[in-house]
Amino acid sequence: MQIKKYLAPTLKEASEKMKEELGDEAVVLSTRIVEGVAKFGENKVFELTAGIEEDFDKSAAEKAVPEEQAAQEKRPDFAEELKKLTEKIYAAKAKSAEEPEGIKIRKSETLVAKPKMAKSFGGKYVATEGRFDKEIKEVIETLFLREVQKKIIMTIVDQLKKYDGFAQTESIDSYVLSSMASMIPTGSFEIPKSDKTKVIALVGPTGVGKTTCIAKLAIISKILHNLDVGLISVDTYRLGAIDQLRIFSEVSNIDLLVAYEPEETAKLLNTFKKKDVVFIDTAGRSQNNLDSLKKTKVYLDAAKVDETFLVMNTTSATKTLLDVMEKFKVLDYKSLIFTKVDEAASYGNILNAVNTNKYPVKFLTNGQTIPDDIIAADPDMIAKLVYTGKLNK
Repeated sequence: MQIKKYLAPTLKEASEKMKEELGDEAVVLSTRIVEGVAKFGENKVFELTAGIEEDFDKSAAEKAVPEEQAAQEKRPDFAEELKKLTEKIYAAKAKSAEEPEGIKIRKSETLVAKPKMAKSFGGKYVATEGRFDKEIKEVIETLFLREVQKKIIMTIVDQLKKYDGFAQTESIDSYVLSSMASMIPTGSFEIPKSDKTKVIALVGPTGVGKTTCIAKLAIISKILHNLDVGLISVDTYRLGAIDQLRIFSEVSNIDLLVAYEPEETAKLLNTFKKKDVVFIDTAGRSQNNLDSLKKTKVYLDAAKVDETFLVMNTTSATKTLLDVMEKFKVLDYKSLIFTKVDEAASYGNILNAVNTNKYPVKFLTNGQTIPDDIIAADPDMIAKLVYTGKLNK
């Protein structure tokens, strides 16, 4: 198979270029916005990356090969590109064994058991042991800076004290990460092929990026898991929401239907009864508007949803995340997705939220590119993200 890229002022035009050259058998691998392409006279243009089998109609392709592609000496292998994409999304666990950039490695020093009290945040004191005092204070300061809740910091400190007498100071960071990871529930995204269509809905407050998440999960399901995917939008409130998903549907060759009333949802699902998975995009709702949440629930009940993901913005304060998680329980969500990780200043709020409410995190998103900017959740990876305060894209 081959990989081809298309540039155009709009995503729709890029899609039309792809279909004109490669036909309907082409598969969209990713889309992104590229800046500073003078050829199009635009500040920003869309880049669409598509894949096609080697035996596609090359005669049609040769008629419309863009100049920038004709200059390429060698096209990337399709299977290799998919492998890279899979590793980018799902390889967090394998990478978690590596020493994260930004974590201080201390010189080897055996901890000595000598009772002492070290002053910490808020005027409180924590018991530390001899030269362990300095390291614990550094850990406290780091976690406090990352906006981790005090009760969680104290739990981690208590865990560190258990290693007194035999631990070495160079291992303290590993103990901290291990303690944090144990507080972070995660879950895998698995949809085995079966006779029954799995229905997954995404819910959340306004502006958290649910529609983009839907697009990413749909492409992952289609390309990486080889599933037959359908989309249903019940977001008829936000201006342009359906258009956004419709363009994605056309580009990716994934069927889209729209339910304007709850009773239509069951009929649309019957149309998709041969699909492996159907994703339902819901309207953004304020957690403080119980009536609007109940309206969304009517749609989900009509669809008999198998799993509901709560999508939340990582830039939100801990208090806001906890409020959202509590009030969205009316929609019976079972898993979490944290979006806009690339925009957040710190990540302690993720740890705070999931430690308080034990719902598993399944994905983090770190940008707008579909489907590249999404990461399968792993407790070790999230612990490092919180502790270092750095996102390595």
